[in-house]
Amino acid sequence: MTFVIHLSALSVVGYFFLAIAIFAAVIEIWALVDSVSRPAQAFVAVGKQSKPLWLVINGVATVIGVGYAFYVGSVAVLSFLPIAAFVAAAVYLTDVRPKVKDFKSNGGGGTHMGPYGPW
Repeated sequence: MTFVIHLSALSVVGYFFLAIAIFAAVIEIWALVDSVSRPAQAFVAVGKQSKPLWLVINGVATVIGVGYAFYVGSVAVLSFLPIAAFVAAAVYLTDVRPKVKDFKSNGGGGTHMGPYGPW
C-alpha cells in the first residue's frame, strides 16, 4: 500500500478537505513538539494531567492527523477520529500549554519570587 496523493483526482471539495487535514496535522505536530519540550513537573504544578499522558494523547492525535492527511488526498471522507485528534491537540494548546509555558522551575537556587519580582 502506498500513500500517494493523487492531486489530479481531487475535486474542489477534495482540495478543501486536504487543506483542512494538512492544517490539522500541523496543529497536532505543534502540540506534540510543545508537550515534549515542557518539563514534567510543570504539568503537575499547574494542576493538569501528567506529561506522559499528554505525550500519549498528542502522539496518537499526530499519528491520526498525519495519516488522515495522506488518506484524504486519495479519497475525501469525513471521519470522527481526525476531528477528535484535532480537538485533543486544540485542548492542549489552548488550556494546558499557556499554564505550563509560564511555569518557572526554582531549581533550588534560592531565588524567591514575589508578585512584583525577586525578593
